[in-house]
Amino acid sequence: MKKGIIIAAIVVLLLIVAGNSFYTVGENQYACVVEFSKIVDTTDAPGLHFKVPFIHSVKYFSAAAQFYDIPPSEVITLDKQNMTVDCYVLWEISDPLKFYQTLGSASVAEQRLGDQTYTALKNAMGTLAQADIINMEDGGKRNDIYDGIATTVNEKAVVYGINVLDVKIKRFDLPESNLNAVYARMISERNQMASKFTADGNYEASIIRNDVDKQVNILVSNAEAEAAKLEAEGEAEYMRLLAEAYDTADKKEFYEFNLALDALKQSLTGTEKTVILDADSKLAQLLTGN
Repeated sequence: MKKGIIIAAIVVLLLIVAGNSFYTVGENQYACVVEFSKIVDTTDAPGLHFKVPFIHSVKYFSAAAQFYDIPPSEVITLDKQNMTVDCYVLWEISDPLKFYQTLGSASVAEQRLGDQTYTALKNAMGTLAQADIINMEDGGKRNDIYDGIATTVNEKAVVYGINVLDVKIKRFDLPESNLNAVYARMISERNQMASKFTADGNYEASIIRNDVDKQVNILVSNAEAEAAKLEAEGEAEYMRLLAEAYDTADKKEFYEFNLALDALKQSLTGTEKTVILDADSKLAQLLTGN
């Protein structure tokens, strides 16, 4: 019985020793073997690995790219204006030994990266005026600024075993005290531009209208002159034809008689049927038989 207890105890002890003799490394993971607070080995090879039980411990770090959203902070532009910048950093551990010795944890690393990125942002934005930042429309220029900030931060982060992959600015905001003033200025500028475009358009429209009116007047004047000419020619031709048609005394008398009948007919269109004719009128003589 006593022998069995001893054997069981030995088996348990062996199991504990065996359990403390191995460790596993996952994908995108660094494993640092620590002996009395000193790293004696690092590996990123996935799988099962051996360590000295009870003496060695294992510290794990991510080998994947990590995203750190930096809290918004204020910077001062070249023209001494305050702006709030919101950005993020993509980073990864490039040297787990340096990382453990200098920082030791991701939270400390993010704090250090945040300080370095803010310093780089402050220096970069200090070379630009607020109006240039607000109106920056060239994507290539923005990318140059981002690349310069990322390079600066990476140069400082190398000593911590960190590789900075990218720094991007999500947005620029104006402090609340300046926001309304800038909006008012932008609205005023746009209104001035709109007024200028409207004035230019009205001026061009007036030139076009004046030119059209001038052309219309010329066309109408020419048409009226041509119509008057044609009317005069028609009247002349009419008179010529009358003169040819009534070139004898009988024809002339007949023509005058027709004119008298037309005049009589026009005078009898109303309800009044009484006609007063001169006794010497040929029409009166014809109607009375004298």
